[in-house]
Amino acid sequence: MRLYLSAAFALKRLEAPAVYDIKGDELYELDEEAFRFLEKCSFPEGCEEVSSADRDFIEYCRAEGILSGYVVAAKRPPLVPAEFPSLRYLELQITDRCNLRCRHCYLGETEGRELPVHEIGTLLDEFEEMQGLRLLITGGEPLMHRSFDAINELLPAYAFRKVLFTNGLLLRDETLHMLNVDEVQFSIDGMEHGHDALRGKGSYQLLLKRVESALRAGMTVSVATMVHRENLGEFDEMEFLFRRMGVKDWTVDVPSPAGNLVRNPFFQVPPETAGRYLNYGFGGGVHGGGEGFACGLHLASVLAEGTIAKCAFYANTPAGTLSGGLRSGWARIRPLPLAELECFERECRFIDACRGGCRFRASLSWQEEGDGRIPGKKREKVDKYKCCGYDTMEQQGA
Repeated sequence: MRLYLSAAFALKRLEAPAVYDIKGDELYELDEEAFRFLEKCSFPEGCEEVSSADRDFIEYCRAEGILSGYVVAAKRPPLVPAEFPSLRYLELQITDRCNLRCRHCYLGETEGRELPVHEIGTLLDEFEEMQGLRLLITGGEPLMHRSFDAINELLPAYAFRKVLFTNGLLLRDETLHMLNVDEVQFSIDGMEHGHDALRGKGSYQLLLKRVESALRAGMTVSVATMVHRENLGEFDEMEFLFRRMGVKDWTVDVPSPAGNLVRNPFFQVPPETAGRYLNYGFGGGVHGGGEGFACGLHLASVLAEGTIAKCAFYANTPAGTLSGGLRSGWARIRPLPLAELECFERECRFIDACRGGCRFRASLSWQEEGDGRIPGKKREKVDKYKCCGYDTMEQQGA
């Protein structure tokens, strides 16, 4: 019987050879022999079953859906070995235009910029060649891009997962049913009171209808929530709602004191209070890390003005531009070892799990003199919010 690599799976030459389940969002690391066998199965002619010694591996692949007996007409990306660290997650800010004026938005006042479609196409080609796993389509509100339909038409050609980040208000049924993405992440910042306090009266009820429509359409749905002063009493209710609805991932974070939040300080919550809410949430999160390194080891962002940065918060310190190429920009983003964090110097026992928290937030958290940093050491600062979150976990015996 001939076997074929299933259409929803893509081989990736990362630090270790792997096969990626695009729809299921799962990465399987392989040894070289297994990788070469699956590579043969990815060719149009497929491959024959091999000796009984490998039967267990084949049966496992069939059970996981990696292999099937059906001919697959799928474009396979080039297997160009990735450099260390590999670029696995790309945040693509296609526009900074938005239909809301959220009180916490880190972008603040924007200029209505958007990336040209042809530049996005070139970027996606390069990301696929770099063995990318997950494209995070963001804004602003990405549905505000004037050529969003054209961008959407590009997506099926690429063998990586596509996730659309949206406030949901523009995701009408006709738009939802033509989307070429694998997942939609909605921003839900509380129940009705908390969400509307941040995003405007009436936005919660309309958003909830959009989420329910997406779930009915069979779309994988995730949720992102920001901790703010008006939603602190709503987290248990949110968790119950999201689990009942069948949300895949719920990510909870604290907004960074930048952009609109600077003008709306009322919504900020001190680390001692906000930290414990970071222990809410479930699922795998937006992007993964790597052992021994701080947050963002495999992440880069492309911003609406065409610059490349380590993440969207670092817009003022770009590593490159689209005109210079994604690979060139990625090469200038230096991975940050945990050993360079002040957390490491303090021998924090949570460092491997926390990975130093948000490095941008940490840089803003310690600006006063006499901040307690270890004298004579040039160390990356600590994220107070994450510290308080892990302190709370310890107190609760987690």
